[in-house]
Amino acid sequence: MSTIERLLLKQEIEDFLYLEADLLDGRKFRDWLDLLAEDLVYFMPIRRNVKFGQHDEKENTRQGEGISWFDEDKWTLTKRVEQVLTGVHYAEEPLSRVTHMVSNIRLLDVTPTEVTVGCRFLVYQNRVEYENYTFIGRRTDVLRRNGESWLIAKRELILEQNVLLAKNLSIFF
Repeated sequence: MSTIERLLLKQEIEDFLYLEADLLDGRKFRDWLDLLAEDLVYFMPIRRNVKFGQHDEKENTRQGEGISWFDEDKWTLTKRVEQVLTGVHYAEEPLSRVTHMVSNIRLLDVTPTEVTVGCRFLVYQNRVEYENYTFIGRRTDVLRRNGESWLIAKRELILEQNVLLAKNLSIFF
């Protein structure tokens, strides 16, 4: 891949991730679901405080093993969206005001059909009158080519906190 092709691909990926953030911030959850592959893996481990030298093996819980903040697929995310859109979801009535910021976007691996993308995120959530939460972390996405656009095939989110200060995780990352 030439330098110009890589730069054009990076711009395309950035535009896709910014579109996703706009859909979530605009509460266009059904449109957001259309960006997800049918075989999606959506995972956020729980972080633990561990002794020096044990971070790689013990700091984050593992997918499919034990507990995590999210270990979901497209079906479960679709059910969460449907629940929120009923208007009677206890944690999202009224709906939160949310802003997603994505930065430090890097192409980690490129194949003809998939791109692995690393980035950082900041998600701000305001609920009711006085509840304000900030989630900061890093993310690794596997995006799969879908015609002229992309689908999110895998997302792993790493929150930079091990104690969740928010009352719930009802928003989408």
